[in-house]
Amino acid sequence: MAEREMVALTGNEAGALAFKQIEPDVVAAYPITPQTELMHDVAQFIHDGEMKTELITVESEHSAMSACIGAASAGARTMTATSGQGLALMWEMLYIAASYRLPIVMANVNRALSGPINIHCDHSDAMGARDTGWIQIYCENSQEIYDTLIQAVRIAENERVRLPVMVCYDGFIISHTMQPLKILTKEEVQEFVGSPKLAFSLLDVEKPFTLGALDLPPYYYEHKRPQVEAMNNALEVVKSVGEEYGKLSSRKYGYFEEYKTGDAEFLIVGLGSFTGTAMEAIDIVREEGIPAGLLKMRLFRPLPKEALAEVFKKVKASCVFDRAISFGLGGPLVHELRSVAYEAGSRLPIASAIYGLGGRDLTEHDIAEHIRKLWNDYKKGKMTNEPVYLTLCE
Repeated sequence: MAEREMVALTGNEAGALAFKQIEPDVVAAYPITPQTELMHDVAQFIHDGEMKTELITVESEHSAMSACIGAASAGARTMTATSGQGLALMWEMLYIAASYRLPIVMANVNRALSGPINIHCDHSDAMGARDTGWIQIYCENSQEIYDTLIQAVRIAENERVRLPVMVCYDGFIISHTMQPLKILTKEEVQEFVGSPKLAFSLLDVEKPFTLGALDLPPYYYEHKRPQVEAMNNALEVVKSVGEEYGKLSSRKYGYFEEYKTGDAEFLIVGLGSFTGTAMEAIDIVREEGIPAGLLKMRLFRPLPKEALAEVFKKVKASCVFDRAISFGLGGPLVHELRSVAYEAGSRLPIASAIYGLGGRDLTEHDIAEHIRKLWNDYKKGKMTNEPVYLTLCE
């Protein structure tokens, strides 16, 4: 395989390049920090004639998703991007896009939700949208943003799936940080994504149908069940598309990535940019004799329960790091993973750590210190289910 071109791009620039090479029929979006640079670059590409894409500029994110729904319903390959409050404003339309089985691809640059108002990173926006029916995939760095957006088109348009895909990455930490990545040619990307896979088009006058009509009790239930099946089908499709992309790019993708888990007895789990820092922490504590490893989550919806359960079987204790709070419950990710372990018949002790709300930094030394404490607690039989709020000023 020929040596790939390597470039240095921010996360937003990497996302914009993926948009450019995919060249969707329609992009409808509203600029919002920290997503703004992505849409600025896409708009510039279109203005300069480098993308043959119809750009719809709207007055709000609710309208942006509404325009995407209209475009996708007409049979157009459609993409968009947002962050934080923008995702919250389009909330109503997220459910509609999924229920209409529209293969929209959206980059969500993770941002804390108000209030108080905050433009920095946490995962409260995407976690709040986890039950909208969208596939959710999280990225650690610019390379993964670029690769995942390209794969997302194939995943969304697969005839067994036909669901929208949300590609999530951390605001500012990744969106505005310059990183090296290897890229494909536009021709390779175009061949990989192929032509839009149309299940229907409202513009096809030879095959008229109704979309979005009132659905009363005799039918509503039956229309929701296929969404469940489509989400389940996405598990196989995400894996197969990741393997195919690996053959093209030499970067294979799956549900998650394991780091030093072969002989690990203590496992930490997290999403996004945290995982790169966590690898450094794992190296630190391993030098001290603590047999720790990392599970870097990539696919969050659908949750790959069986594959996760197999990883949990290999370790003695775990801690899940959440960058969001489900008020009245705790960290959303930890409770989902505890359910995975429970359903698999495991009594694995899984601790909860909440960190980084509103963009608060968490260093490799902070993570290493918490691993040390939890490992000691485990050996003494004193691990607790109560969440620990890391780096909180008290």
